[in-house]
Amino acid sequence: MKKITIAFGALLMSITSMFAQTNPAITSWLQNTTTTGSYYMSGNSTTISNNILVNCQMVEYSTNNVFIHTKGIPSYPTGPFLDGNPSQAEDQDAIFKFPLNPTQNSGTPTATTMGNIGVFINGVALFDYRDGVAWNPATNSLCGGPGNPPCPGGPGATMDWNRDAILAEMSGFDCSKGHPAMGNYHHHQNPSAFDLDLNVVSTICNLYDADGLYAIDSTQHSPLIGFAYDGFPIYGAYGYVNTDGTGGIVRIKSSYQLKTTRGTGNVPSETSWPLGTFREDYEYVNHSSQSDYLDEHNGRFCVTPEYPNGIYCYFTTVDSNWNSAYPYAVGPTFYGVYQDRKVNLVDENTTVYDATLSTVESDLENKNIKIFPNPTSDFIAIQIGGLNNQGLCIKLFDIQGKLLRESKINKGQTISYFDIQTVYSGTYIIELSANGFSTSRKIIIEK
Repeated sequence: MKKITIAFGALLMSITSMFAQTNPAITSWLQNTTTTGSYYMSGNSTTISNNILVNCQMVEYSTNNVFIHTKGIPSYPTGPFLDGNPSQAEDQDAIFKFPLNPTQNSGTPTATTMGNIGVFINGVALFDYRDGVAWNPATNSLCGGPGNPPCPGGPGATMDWNRDAILAEMSGFDCSKGHPAMGNYHHHQNPSAFDLDLNVVSTICNLYDADGLYAIDSTQHSPLIGFAYDGFPIYGAYGYVNTDGTGGIVRIKSSYQLKTTRGTGNVPSETSWPLGTFREDYEYVNHSSQSDYLDEHNGRFCVTPEYPNGIYCYFTTVDSNWNSAYPYAVGPTFYGVYQDRKVNLVDENTTVYDATLSTVESDLENKNIKIFPNPTSDFIAIQIGGLNNQGLCIKLFDIQGKLLRESKINKGQTISYFDIQTVYSGTYIIELSANGFSTSRKIIIEK
């Protein structure tokens, strides 16, 4: 009887393990134990190593939860932060605990909070729409944040007019639309490079190379890029037209719109603080009859590539020019049961998830790879559309097969460059390889 019990227990554990490793909450995280991050200092376009491991260092799971170990550093360079922010992205040495089967909140929705409200798959924090500054009607002035008096009730207190971080802090975002708060590097919005948007609203990528977690691709369903603090997944800007996974690919739209006026009464002056300055400048419009619009939480229940049976998920909304659109990711309330997911230790029996065991064959031919400009004279850019979830080795050969340049695009990066100012005119070959598979493209260099 004892042998039967032991055998059954082993079988059950094996089945549980196999089932669990198909759960995207376990398999989607970008893992790394060797590559360290980098940052830019203002005025210097050469990155400096921060000697901190990027992405997530370990993923382990139990029957009900997954634990993510991360230092909170992306593989794309951070900085510079040109609004006087004295911080750099620092090691967070964090553990996050997410449920494998998140549930809807059947009661009063929980409002998003200051600080972390989610984690991207590279271990970087997601913040909500606000920057911690508000309008105080008692003084008719801003409160909270640097240079302003404290808000009544202290930091994070409920205020009627909360300033929008995207508008207020844009000058301090790096090329990847992120910045640190006391060392905690985070995004409030879609974590793709500014100069990959159709309408570029920041010039910081002119000097500091464009990079981010992923590049928007309007022809494909956007990748799963993170999880909110209620446990539900967060996607990029594009999805299926219909919630059942049919109808082609479309930009998924926010149901919030800017009001035409704040009205009268004790409200902020539209002259001093134009519409869009505050979260309360937006109103929710119900588009429940249109499947490509999101609900008041900025999500919808739908089929995705990772969840063929459907799940509730959030989208990082953008407008028609790919500029971030309020409420940006999650909010202003959570759909599911909220919990602070940052924990001090792993308090369950777990299995470590080995990402290498699940690696699928690299389909490089079908990746959206752009090599530009072509022809070129001084540099070559190699860009991966969508999400890059594996390290790519990039080599530049002359027509005789001599290796001239070598670079790589790490997991969670989108772009790499070759300086070819000393390379002669002619036809050259760029080879991209990953996991034993490779593809090559021709490029013309003209001097």
